[in-house]
Amino acid sequence: MAKFLDENKEICSFCHEYTDSQAEVKLVACNKCEELLGGINKKAGMRNRTAKPVTEPAFVRKVRDLPLVSPKKIYDILEKHGYRGQETARKAVSLMAYRHVKRLKKIYMEKIDRKKLPHKFNYLFMGPTGCGKTYMVELLFNKILKLPNIIVDITTFSETGYIGEDVTTILTRLINAAGGDHGWASCGIVCIDEFDKLATSRSNARFSGEGTTKDVSGLGVQRELLKMLESTQILVPLDYGYSAYGQKVSLSTDDISFLACGAFSGFKELSFFKSDTSKMGLVKAPKATFKEKIAVMFEETEIENVEIFQSYGFLPELLGRFTRFVPFEPLDEKTLRRILEDNVIDKFREEFIDEGFELDITDEVIDYIVKKSIKRQTGARGLTSILTKCLEDVAFNTFFSGRHGRISVRIEEGRLVTKLKKGDA
Repeated sequence: MAKFLDENKEICSFCHEYTDSQAEVKLVACNKCEELLGGINKKAGMRNRTAKPVTEPAFVRKVRDLPLVSPKKIYDILEKHGYRGQETARKAVSLMAYRHVKRLKKIYMEKIDRKKLPHKFNYLFMGPTGCGKTYMVELLFNKILKLPNIIVDITTFSETGYIGEDVTTILTRLINAAGGDHGWASCGIVCIDEFDKLATSRSNARFSGEGTTKDVSGLGVQRELLKMLESTQILVPLDYGYSAYGQKVSLSTDDISFLACGAFSGFKELSFFKSDTSKMGLVKAPKATFKEKIAVMFEETEIENVEIFQSYGFLPELLGRFTRFVPFEPLDEKTLRRILEDNVIDKFREEFIDEGFELDITDEVIDYIVKKSIKRQTGARGLTSILTKCLEDVAFNTFFSGRHGRISVRIEEGRLVTKLKKGDA
């Protein structure tokens, strides 16, 4: 207990002011500091108050456990999980995934203000059907990084839920994918599939209420997505459907990355007509020979032209919410062959082995299927479709029959045929 010249007064050990307090403690506190400290028992001395342990939110521990691997390694892991082709797009998405995880760790592990970090990343995937857009999202965020993620078909939503689901229930699905943990959901990924179907100029939905808030033609959904893709607080219903009066929670989209996927049919044609103008500024007559293919490759100059998107039927403000436009290439013969051999045929072989039959498919048949799939312009989906149709009859007649044998697929007279060689019963 500190003593000064005035023997009748002592000094507070906290604020160093003189006090008349007679507290029998080793540390002396004035009345003001005593009140701030929660009170002192003058007879027994300083009260021993046990500090409450600070509980770390569960989702912060999940962020800590997220694997932080290099973009190159993510690229290779996708290959090991069966993803083939799309080298340029795969590099872009691998880098985006790395940045997303690192940003989360900076915010929640290192306690860095997100305002000092790069903004969250929203990507737009453009490519023909069957080229691996949603498959990449499913592999990367569901099986590899295991972040809360959802893939939604945007065509089922409307602006207010008047016809279809309320747009805000997209985040309801994300919360459910996160096991009800709102914090963990705020770190997730939302993949909006069939995004190109929101284009108002491509929609066939026409009715008397068009242009009002009861909009199902796509424009209303675009307006709702505007605020969702930006960093903001959204009131999210805890149940699906039209839930204006249901229970809601506030969810931040500051760290939720949105990935939009679409084939954008007709975009190439629109781009062609937009660029096919004379030097005098007069629009030329459309070339009668022009016919857009299904499997097309979008050029950088096309996808960076917001005017074409606006003519297609999109709000320029919505396109401005996307950090990067990623074109996906139509799959070539080499890539389709690898997908057919590594992913499609192997799964069919396992199925037939489980039924007691060995499946034999020659290289000649593989080449035939690949070329037919390219002709159909349906990408990797065409591979499974062609082989499924070919094996349908023999599977119908042999599955769960108790028999064993060998099934071979051959080409006869320009078409696929199957032959069964019976084994011992």
